[in-house]
Amino acid sequence: ENISDFSLNITDCTQVVVPEEVFFTVAAAGILENLLILIAVVRNKNLHLPMYFFICSLAISDMLGSLYKTLENIFIILCKMGYLKRHGDFEKKLDDAMDSMFILSLLGSIFSLLAIAADRYITIFYALRYHNIMTLRRALAILAIIWAFCAGSSVAIALFSYEAATVIPFTILFPLMMFFILCLYVHMFLLARSHAKKIASLPSSTVHHRTNMKGAITLTIFLGVFLCCWAPFVLHILLARFCPHNPYCACYMSIFHVNGTLIMCNAIINPMIFAFRSPELRSTFKKMFYCSR
Repeated sequence: ENISDFSLNITDCTQVVVPEEVFFTVAAAGILENLLILIAVVRNKNLHLPMYFFICSLAISDMLGSLYKTLENIFIILCKMGYLKRHGDFEKKLDDAMDSMFILSLLGSIFSLLAIAADRYITIFYALRYHNIMTLRRALAILAIIWAFCAGSSVAIALFSYEAATVIPFTILFPLMMFFILCLYVHMFLLARSHAKKIASLPSSTVHHRTNMKGAITLTIFLGVFLCCWAPFVLHILLARFCPHNPYCACYMSIFHVNGTLIMCNAIINPMIFAFRSPELRSTFKKMFYCSR
């Protein structure tokens, strides 16, 4: 808030304010859509597979991001109405808890995407041994490790977020993990291209290969959407830490609310991609809605 107030004094850029109604509408839509994904996977036993469990992990991360923005806006409204103090001890602890939830959402999304990418890689290049490599128990163990690490990291970063030494690793982790995933995808598609002729000679493997490549393309779409929605906010964190007094940085920070809205849009777009790319999920949704009627 202090940085935003200072930015108005050193730049001519008008601060873009997103109406609170838009925040709540987008956040509610994101929570409901991802909740549908979780219910669909739980109800359909055919979806009790490692890939869909990793997708559920991504859906939980998206829900946490939407919930964070919802609580943050409620907190701001209560402060404006005078029910909460801006710098009280209770409010400070509440703010740290919400920051921890935000970081947990970001880290959970990154590591869930990484797990899905690794799962697709194994599916494509180790198809015959996939069920031995990626068992259901192993997938659950991976998710438990991911969320334990993300929870511990989110608490540590939220408690020491005012230290530059903590902010730097946090902001470096985002591009580093994205670069690793991109390298994995490039390697995956290059190998798939080189093996295309060999696989095409086997009629029974062609359909299986196309299905796996469709899954890889879906994950590529996820990655692109994630970068578009989260990168502007991470850039805002960097600018707010390292050049808050620069007029150009202040001008970019004037669209803070827009960057926050993009994060919540990610939670809306991902379930749409799930439903559009997965026939099994579409079939499950239809059964759910017909039964409710």
